[in-house]
Amino acid sequence: MAARIERLVTSGQFSLDGGTWDVDNNVWLVGDDHEVVVIDAAHDADAIVEAVGDRRLTAIVCTHAHNDHIDAAPALADRTGAMIWLHPDDLPLWKQTHPDRDPDAQLVDGQIIEAAGADLTVLHTPGHAPGAVCLYDPGLATVFTGDTLFQGGPGATGRTYSHFPTIVDSIRTRLLTLPPETKVLTGHGDTTTIGAEAPHLEEWIARGR
Repeated sequence: MAARIERLVTSGQFSLDGGTWDVDNNVWLVGDDHEVVVIDAAHDADAIVEAVGDRRLTAIVCTHAHNDHIDAAPALADRTGAMIWLHPDDLPLWKQTHPDRDPDAQLVDGQIIEAAGADLTVLHTPGHAPGAVCLYDPGLATVFTGDTLFQGGPGATGRTYSHFPTIVDSIRTRLLTLPPETKVLTGHGDTTTIGAEAPHLEEWIARGR
């Protein structure tokens, strides 16, 4: 059975630099009827456990360590036995939310996370956060971009640990080089495609200056 993609939307709060905002997050599940990977365990471990069902959860992959993408990760790991994967450059952010619990394993650029025949290649895409990653599977013609690329442009870079020129460079060199039909599944909001976003690069740069 081929791998499929499922979306769960959870709600909670994002907090950084003294501010707090209500947010809805996309939690992505990639797998089949037997095993699954969770991308960004946001807000609600109970809802994620219910979505996983009786399947084996093989990994909890964090696209970055802002609290709204990782707040449910330890509880989900404790309940399922799955390992939490995070790029080491985001450990300072992780520690703001989970000072007494480390991730279980480090994501490395070029690494492949496997689940039910899906091969998710890790692309290190700093800018929104130092350890931000995207996950690309050519077989699914899909890239999971976390908060690096959205419908309409790059993720926010106005807060601590973020940098606009870096995120633009990551998008230009790591994402816009993917086939234009590649689906972009984001950390919040609606999906898009690489082909829909690529023509607007120079507009983003001008807007972000």
